[in-house]
Amino acid sequence: EINNVLLTGGDPMILSTSKLEPIIKQLREIDHVKIIRIGTKVPAFNPFRILNDPSLLEMFRKYSTSEKKIYVMAHFNHPRELTPQAIEGLNALMDAGVTLVNQTPLLKGINDNPDVLAELFSKLSFIGVPPYYVFLCRPTLGNETYSVPVEKGYEIFEKARIRCSGLAKRARLVMSHESGKIEVVGMTEDQIFFKYARAASEDDNARFLAFYRNPAAGWFDDYKEANEEFSLF
Repeated sequence: EINNVLLTGGDPMILSTSKLEPIIKQLREIDHVKIIRIGTKVPAFNPFRILNDPSLLEMFRKYSTSEKKIYVMAHFNHPRELTPQAIEGLNALMDAGVTLVNQTPLLKGINDNPDVLAELFSKLSFIGVPPYYVFLCRPTLGNETYSVPVEKGYEIFEKARIRCSGLAKRARLVMSHESGKIEVVGMTEDQIFFKYARAASEDDNARFLAFYRNPAAGWFDDYKEANEEFSLF
């Protein structure tokens, strides 16, 4: 049975509360849906959507219960976005019973720096919004300007995590590939290692792959031949 539902993009919290609440209400009427996740940039770019709408917070209080939580997957990309107003909005969500985590793409020229990324991870964890996923951008026409090569991205990510402690180190570096969510888990002088964090096919569940390194690779598909692979199941 489905126990998690993700509301995502566009941005669900751009909707008025009067339009968002019926969706939440109907999901809460499905007994086996235990977690509702909302992916949103609103806490970063418009915290007043939270601070100036008491009905939104009341909705969260009503539907985020002790046994069935609502998670807000915030999208803070840079520590400068953690303004006093943004932090106030995040605290208001937590006070309303919402559980918060953060996910961000790795963006060239914005947060592709170990110090910046470490500061983001740490500040988020200090205020109760631990990092969840860091996404590598697929180098497509619309976002190629911001994409970071896979291996460079992994180096930046690991250097950032070294600078952190506790829950700030919880982030995982992933790609949302057509075959599933693929985590970059390690690298040696010659090889790079991936694991399916979530697979579209049952055959790929927990599948671990080792490829020879390709510093020019911008995406999983740029690694053509696995040097080694196995699955736990």
